[in-house]
Amino acid sequence: MINIASRIIKHKKAVLLAFTLVAILATVAQFFVSVNYNMVDYLPKDAQSTRAMEIMEEEFTGSVPNTRVMIMDISIQDALAFKEELSTIDGVSDVLWLDDVVDLKTPLEMADIEMVETYYKNNHALYSISVRDGDEVVITDAIYEMIGEDGAIAGEAINTASSQKMAGNESLYAALLLVPIIIFILVVSTNSWIEPLFFLTAIGVSVLINLGTNIFIGEVSFVTQSVAPILQLAVSLDYAVFLLHSFSDYLKKTNNPEEAMELAMKKSFPAIAVSAATTFFGFIALTFMEFEIGSDLGLNLVKGIVLSFISVMVFLPALTLYFYKWMEKTKHRSFIPSFDGIGKKVIKLKVPSILLVFALIIPAFLAQSNTTFTYGLGELPEDTRAGKDYQLIQDNFGETTPIVLLVPNGDVPKEEELVEDLEGLDYVTSVISYVNMVDPVIPPEYLDESITDQFYSENYSRIIINTNQGTEGDIPFSLVEKVQETASNYYGNEALSLGESVTLYDIKDTVTKDNTLVNALTVGTIALVLLVSFRSFSIPVILLIAIQSAVWINLSIPYFTDTPLVFVGYLIVSTVQLAATLDYGVLFIEEYTHKRKEMSAVNAIIKTLDEKTFSISISAAILSSVGFILWITSSNPIVGSIGLLLGRGALLAFVMVLILLPALLLVCDKLVKKTTYKANFYEEK
Repeated sequence: MINIASRIIKHKKAVLLAFTLVAILATVAQFFVSVNYNMVDYLPKDAQSTRAMEIMEEEFTGSVPNTRVMIMDISIQDALAFKEELSTIDGVSDVLWLDDVVDLKTPLEMADIEMVETYYKNNHALYSISVRDGDEVVITDAIYEMIGEDGAIAGEAINTASSQKMAGNESLYAALLLVPIIIFILVVSTNSWIEPLFFLTAIGVSVLINLGTNIFIGEVSFVTQSVAPILQLAVSLDYAVFLLHSFSDYLKKTNNPEEAMELAMKKSFPAIAVSAATTFFGFIALTFMEFEIGSDLGLNLVKGIVLSFISVMVFLPALTLYFYKWMEKTKHRSFIPSFDGIGKKVIKLKVPSILLVFALIIPAFLAQSNTTFTYGLGELPEDTRAGKDYQLIQDNFGETTPIVLLVPNGDVPKEEELVEDLEGLDYVTSVISYVNMVDPVIPPEYLDESITDQFYSENYSRIIINTNQGTEGDIPFSLVEKVQETASNYYGNEALSLGESVTLYDIKDTVTKDNTLVNALTVGTIALVLLVSFRSFSIPVILLIAIQSAVWINLSIPYFTDTPLVFVGYLIVSTVQLAATLDYGVLFIEEYTHKRKEMSAVNAIIKTLDEKTFSISISAAILSSVGFILWITSSNPIVGSIGLLLGRGALLAFVMVLILLPALLLVCDKLVKKTTYKANFYEEK
């Protein structure tokens, strides 16, 4: 390591130029990386709704209605005219309204009142339309221009458009709030006004390179775009802090910056490598998710950890030495408060803290697995136009969610029986198909293609089922199951369904399986890294108990507060919190095992707490700040959920490492000694 360190130091100017050039190229490259806001695209290829969508695109010209548009105070005739106008917007297709399900030549009083009020109620008209993927912002803007301030839009298209519009501004807003907070935290923890800028520059360069290398992937999810850069910054700042604190310690002894940096690189390398490895393997688990938003984020975070590690071990030493004089000129007195005495106070609480945490673990574990989840974006904030529009449509028409069914064509009697059964299902308001909208006696080839094309393709018959339920929840999901079961009674596995509720049902099915796999991989791989690093069977178990307790308590809070939790956020945070906050425990145990070789367990714990509480609190403060800033600034429920869970989780992990972990190490001291290879623990005579 010394040889590599000396080369880096010798060629520090070349290192700085190389990293600067790559960072500039990466900054330009990131503008050519597209962001995908459509969660449907991240479902597995063999998911039922994915296969159904592929068939729809191949066989039919129309799409699944994914958006609702409401016009207020409008007559039947004006509503028909508006329907025509709406269909002329580029990207809008399959505009469904009352005239598609009811013969308007006869008095409305003679029609089914429930069906009529699905589309026209209290002089308000509600249209179901299809909006082309990828152009949601342009299309919804055009619709808003047409309907004015009094109209409303709800559904997938406006949710996607809102997320797209806000993502850039919110990321900038989050950065503007976050950077000053991080600088303040780092200024307090260092002895130089400029040193925090070195930390941020080193990690900032790795973040830029990470964003730029996404050009080789071509596309990232909106979750990755919003969360990954800030998360990478928060998680890997510790590496820079480890290195420069070690550099400051050696500088006092040698008074030679270059020699001090060589020694610092050698000493801090194992600690940084273990810290990076645990986080790396924790994030690797996300890449095994079948729901590819998780694997997309996991790949970016894994890439980010590797780049941050390289930047801290190569770029930061060169940067620090090149601008070392600036550090000397900007020194300030230490703002670090004394934590002497905290160790003795924590020791007194060892038994109560163990009893309290173990009393919480079981209910927390059970609660976090019984939380009410949402599988889509969740509820949009009511202070946004999209949130207000959704509520307005909900108040006037209630929920309306279409399910599209594709079945093999050619057997009209069988299709008639199926439609009849579908119409009899609870919560179904109408069924639109050839056999009940057109006389089934008339062969399709005798009718105009504009009529038959919306119902029949070469191989399939399309049936649209309108329901009065939302897109997700117990009833919508059970309705999806009943529709699929009813269709399979007639057509077996050849019947396929699609629509927003079907997609969310498939997401639920996929991520529920992912949850078990990802958690097992995260715990397993991290335990293996800890086993190799500490050469102990008991230390990984003790450390994982402390951090996993914080994870379970964090994820159980939504259950006890009766707050629905976005499942993608839950799944990601259950992995990210464990991987990111494990560093606190690694730092603590490394120092403790070193001191345990020189003194008793009690004294080693007291000394470690007195010396490391501040360092751990700095790491926790940065990560929790990142989480809470994401929560405050993001209107996207998934990103906001990840932020809140991460911010709260970092604080809980900090408490567990400072209170539960020391208590467990004391209680299990003999076990740790027996199960650690060459422990060499101090023994009192």
